[in-house]
Amino acid sequence: MAERQVTVASEVGLHARPAATFVQTAAKASLDVTVAKGSGKPVNAKSILAVLSLDVRQGDTVVIRAEGEGADDLVDQLAGIASAP
Repeated sequence: MAERQVTVASEVGLHARPAATFVQTAAKASLDVTVAKGSGKPVNAKSILAVLSLDVRQGDTVVIRAEGEGADDLVDQLAGIASAP
C-alpha cells in the first residue's frame, strides 16, 4: 500500500477544477484509491461527490492511499495535483 500526506496549496482547495483533475486521474487507474481530510474517514478518490464532500480547503492536509501494482506512481501523481498552487 502506498500512502502520502499532502498539504493542499490551491486557493480553492480541492474543489472545482483541481477536484475534477484529481478524480479523473484516480479513475484512470484500476487500483483502489482513497483520500481523507486529515485523520478523517477515507472516501473513494474516484468519486467527485465524495471528494467534494470532504470540503478540503487551502492549507488542509489530505492523506492519499492506493493499493496494488503502480500504487506509488499513482499516489505521487495525485499528491502533485493536490499540492499544486
